Amino acid sequence: MLKNKNIVIIGGTTGLGLSAAKAFIANGANIVVVGRNEESIHEAKNILGKNAIAISGDATNAGTSINAIATCIKNFGGFDGLYHVAGGSGRKFGDGPLHELTLEGWNKTMELNLTSLMLSNQAAIKFFLETKTAGTILNMGSVLGYSPSPKYFSTHAYAASKAAIIGFTKSIAAYYATKNIRVNVIAPAL
Repeated sequence: MLKNKNIVIIGGTTGLGLSAAKAFIANGANIVVVGRNEESIHEAKNILGKNAIAISGDATNAGTSINAIATCIKNFGGFDGLYHVAGGSGRKFGDGPLHELTLEGWNKTMELNLTSLMLSNQAAIKFFLETKTAGTILNMGSVLGYSPSPKYFSTHAYAASKAAIIGFTKSIAAYYATKNIRVNVIAPAL
């Protein structure tokens, strides 16, 4: 049960993040969702109701997750967990098969999927350590991080970023376990 839990969802105004926000609220949680698109933010506010706050922010900006956590604390009196869903394809920047992959495609894909996740996880960990409280982090990976699909997805930077999320999550989970901070990754299929 999530009754009276206060959760931040980075990438929570559309898709899987919005679906999770609905489920969390239905189970008693208070939610802060973060998105980049003003229209999606407005729609999320309307859909989620009084137990949610929808704010604008770019997950690749270091201040976005810090602001989201502060908003959660200010409005709901605490912060218990982070769900990082934000990420995306780098195809339009040049991600693709290795022989066609551009440096911009590589860098932008890593920024969208891995750097943004590191920043949100870092903000949550710092809060839990400073307040000496237990907490939970859930990171969104992908099946492509451990089971490539050459027929359908030839975006090698994306697959590498999702594989890195798995390794990063395992590493910080092991390191912070003794502080009662749980960190997990989910890797949905197609």
